[in-house]
Amino acid sequence: MSLAFDPQQPGVRRRVGGVTLHMIEAGPEDGPLVILLHGFPEFWWGWRYQIAPLVDAGFRVIAPDQRGYNLSDKPQGRRAYDLDILAKDVIGLADAVGRTAFSLVGHDWGGLVAWWTASRYPERVAKLAILNAPHPAIAGTYMRLHPSQMVKSLYVGFFQIPRLPEAVLSADNYRSLKDALLRTSRPGTFSEQDIAGYEQAWSQPGALTAMLNWYRALPFKPDMNDPGISPPTLVIWGARDRFLEKGLAEASLALCRSGNVVWIDDATHWVQHEEPDRVNAALVGFLNL
Repeated sequence: MSLAFDPQQPGVRRRVGGVTLHMIEAGPEDGPLVILLHGFPEFWWGWRYQIAPLVDAGFRVIAPDQRGYNLSDKPQGRRAYDLDILAKDVIGLADAVGRTAFSLVGHDWGGLVAWWTASRYPERVAKLAILNAPHPAIAGTYMRLHPSQMVKSLYVGFFQIPRLPEAVLSADNYRSLKDALLRTSRPGTFSEQDIAGYEQAWSQPGALTAMLNWYRALPFKPDMNDPGISPPTLVIWGARDRFLEKGLAEASLALCRSGNVVWIDDATHWVQHEEPDRVNAALVGFLNL
């Protein structure tokens, strides 16, 4: 089976709780459900290399634009983006398609949501796969113990400032966001078509503020008494990540009852774009176990 995707292609819109989410759905209706969660500053297009291989392996795949992004609803206020609410979106999405259990794959911010969902709702998540994202429960402690990671995360503090980040990131046709993708990835990772698709997503009314509100909600991170991860877990980590240290992966795995890591030494933060064949083989192998 061969699927072709375009960043502007129409998808499906589903009501999930109090928001309507836009998503791409593919694969057999009765196949095991896999939900793919993108990160910042992407949208569902961040999984363009993974959707078809997972469908070919027999999975039903849903890749949403998470709330605040691209064509999904963009509720106002940073409290609309705390981790409990984002996790409830995932559960609501599974409920909307009539599934009790599902596997969850997340990258970057989508990985944080995936970790949180698996901790909050272990009975719903059959398997968990994480690409370059720490569990939110360990991130703060790790940074306090590793100042080098704190330095790498200074941009998160900048994003807390009202209005100024929007002005900086949108200037010169979103030059800063484009550079963030191009400078921190291997040459040739993002094509002109990719960048144009991202710019169109960032240009949606209210999108940039909503995307930043994910960061602005971090001071309101909900309490979690037991962040342990019960579902089988696979972590895939591009070792040349300029934003996140490898130690975050190791600290997150320590929370897992059954967890393994695949290090991809020559990949960056954008591992699923740069090494799709290796990532896809790892995902299909893990999800088919």
